[in-house]
Amino acid sequence: MPKIIGGSLHEHREQTRQKLFAALSALMADQGFDAITLAEIASAAGVGRTAVYNHFPDKESLLLGFITHETEQYAATLQRALDDIEDPTEQLQTYVRQQAALTKVYHLAPGPELRSVLSRGTQQRVREHVMVVEQILRRILAAGIESGAFPSQDLDVTVPLINACLSGRGVPADGPERDRAIAQTEAFVLRAVGAAPAPVPA
Repeated sequence: MPKIIGGSLHEHREQTRQKLFAALSALMADQGFDAITLAEIASAAGVGRTAVYNHFPDKESLLLGFITHETEQYAATLQRALDDIEDPTEQLQTYVRQQAALTKVYHLAPGPELRSVLSRGTQQRVREHVMVVEQILRRILAAGIESGAFPSQDLDVTVPLINACLSGRGVPADGPERDRAIAQTEAFVLRAVGAAPAPVPA
């Protein structure tokens, strides 16, 4: 029986899962998901290969678990950042800033796009988790339209366009260039939805 590393079997399982997620994230920063093996993940996590199968039957299941965990954590953080903000325009600016701060390794991995190496069923389940974040943006825009802050528009078109803009934008890691890039992105998104843009720092 493997050594229990937490105070209980549940804690042990959760700690092992976190190690596997961290290992997958680190490996995907250097190589494409399709090139990574479960043996490499187990070695990077410091666990036996059998332990991996105790949690995930295959590599796709591990990736799905990782994405689920990351999305849930991010959605909770985003919602906390929005809880004390009532103005829809400020909420949209906060959404943009939170997205800029987010590092989604599974979107940035080198090699083929994930959708080209994942099964159709896994792609659909990944999409379901991404929609959790999209629903937050949809609520912000709907509230803005209702309050008159944004003009009426088709959210089925606007929401994916905004997220495509945010996910595709390379933001500098730090320094004044990063602040300026985020401010410019905020202004661009506000203009796109018909709101008054925030002043962009010179």
